Amino acid sequence: MSEHREIPGRGAVSRRTFVKATGALAGAAAAPFVITSRKAFAEPTEINMLSWYGLAEPDMVAAFEAEHNVKFKPKYYAGGDNMLAALAQSPPGTFDIIHTDAEYARILIERGDLVDELDPADYPFDDLLHESFASFPGHWKDGKLYSVINRFGHLGVSYNKDQVSLEEAMSYNVYWNPKVAGKVGHFDWHLPNLGQVSLLEGNTDPGPFDISADAWGQVRDKTLSLKPQVKGFFDYGGTFASLKNGDVWASVGIGDWVTGVLEKDGAPVGSTVPEEGGIQWTESYSVVSSSTKKDLVHKYIQYTMTPEGQVRSANMAAYPAFVVTGAGFKALGEQTPEEAARTGQVDGAPNHPITLIDQGRIHYRDTPKQQSLEEWNEFWSEYKVA
Repeated sequence: MSEHREIPGRGAVSRRTFVKATGALAGAAAAPFVITSRKAFAEPTEINMLSWYGLAEPDMVAAFEAEHNVKFKPKYYAGGDNMLAALAQSPPGTFDIIHTDAEYARILIERGDLVDELDPADYPFDDLLHESFASFPGHWKDGKLYSVINRFGHLGVSYNKDQVSLEEAMSYNVYWNPKVAGKVGHFDWHLPNLGQVSLLEGNTDPGPFDISADAWGQVRDKTLSLKPQVKGFFDYGGTFASLKNGDVWASVGIGDWVTGVLEKDGAPVGSTVPEEGGIQWTESYSVVSSSTKKDLVHKYIQYTMTPEGQVRSANMAAYPAFVVTGAGFKALGEQTPEEAARTGQVDGAPNHPITLIDQGRIHYRDTPKQQSLEEWNEFWSEYKVA
């Protein structure tokens, strides 16, 4: 667990500041349907959220909606490129809050006045589980905070336990194993897929997304060699279905965020971080500058960082995640110990997510550094029809 630290561009953040701001909210969440204010008789305020699927569903937002008389209206996407497309196709003022991946939060910030600067003192930065989370790449610019980390997960080899052993799944080479010919699935997004192939090719320093032209050529060649093994390319729902019904025995580009849902429902699937390392997805919230409901949006982001908000996030029905705060870690173990144990979020677990980071086995997902995002996307499109 992280020590008390200085936040870039700010003084030391006191946990008491956060507790003062969110204590009443957390207490209200414990009894979300007891509403005594006159807000109960007014039409709910609509908050428009752009996010991955599930972030505005009742298991995540119902308690907050009841307490604050709001209603979340989501626009869901799958993959950061689709998020950018949704923004481009929507007039300014369409959204109030954006929940996105860290590498795409950076793009939002770089576009100027799209999202607001945030005050780190409003959030429990001194309670984050890993020191890198406090200054996470893509959330800050020029010492100013624009996006708040609230959940993360690890991508590795996802597999059918009846067909593939854990030992086989401990290397990305399993995708080329003859036993899974015609049974390999791709989650249809270039970054996680090509990032895993890049790790297999040994691109760990500085990382799988910061590679030379020669290394990029090797990643392309290795990826193309996998095509005869591939069953298909699947969206969010198709990825779930293909693993559940056995059409796919090994899936590239995903992790427990998919298999965890199926595993809890009894499907013989799982995910592991292989020997070559895993890739971390990191999600965060930003406040849209053109929103007219910023006070409510700020309160909601604070709520997601309370122990209750963190437990809800870890157990989210659409796809599970790891908690990011020490208080959330403690609450998860107390309230849903089975899920904490299943995901390694218990002290001493060999697959403890923070342990894996400290061991150097996890690489934060990013956009390409030496090639353009468009170049990777174009190759992915070519690969799918090769």
